[in-house]
Amino acid sequence: MKAYSMVLPIALVWTVLNAGAAPQQKPVTLDDVLKKMDAVAATFHSAQAQIESQNYEKVIDEIDQTQYGNIYYRRNGKDLEMMLDITKPDKQSVLLSGGKIRMYQPKLDQVTEWDLGKNKSDFESYLVLGFGGSGQDLQKAFDVTFAGPKTLDNVATAELHLVPKSERLRNTFQEIILWIDLDKGVSAQQKFIQPQGDYRLAKYTNIQVNGKKISDEVFKLKTTSKTKTVSPRG
Repeated sequence: MKAYSMVLPIALVWTVLNAGAAPQQKPVTLDDVLKKMDAVAATFHSAQAQIESQNYEKVIDEIDQTQYGNIYYRRNGKDLEMMLDITKPDKQSVLLSGGKIRMYQPKLDQVTEWDLGKNKSDFESYLVLGFGGSGQDLQKAFDVTFAGPKTLDNVATAELHLVPKSERLRNTFQEIILWIDLDKGVSAQQKFIQPQGDYRLAKYTNIQVNGKKISDEVFKLKTTSKTKTVSPRG
């Protein structure tokens, strides 16, 4: 009876102390992340964010350039369109639309245009990676490895390592690392690593998914009457 009388108060104290404790969260898995991306992709119509992009060159072992700007995505029928507006250090716009990539350089007043042709899906998969794409599509194009959860600037993310299944595509990027925002289901950060060790790191902030409609004007290059267009071959 004495032992029982001691156990009961201890049990009550333990219950009171833990009454306000948050329940333990289930560890995030790769399946959780891919399902979140699937759910976001099913209702995705637009996204926009501020972007900071760094280019690292292994030969000189330093960041060659840092660019700042804004990026916009929207679904147009079955296609996904993208506009990247670099505001500094040098203004530049890159538009993905209608199976073409068009880059406008105001300093040169020139548009460089690439017709993606049969490579359209490959290029689009890189340019819109982590924005509107499903987890299922990700697994079709890449071998995906889950590197665990990671907090970036107070944002809970999941780190995914992607290796292109296509040997031809691996000649462009041997590996891509995505940090998927666990709340929004889109990329918070991306790292594109080339075979020679160079990489491009893109960080996204103030991300808005499925917000108010993005104006059609955003997805137009602001050219002049004197702008010339060139189309590289090969």
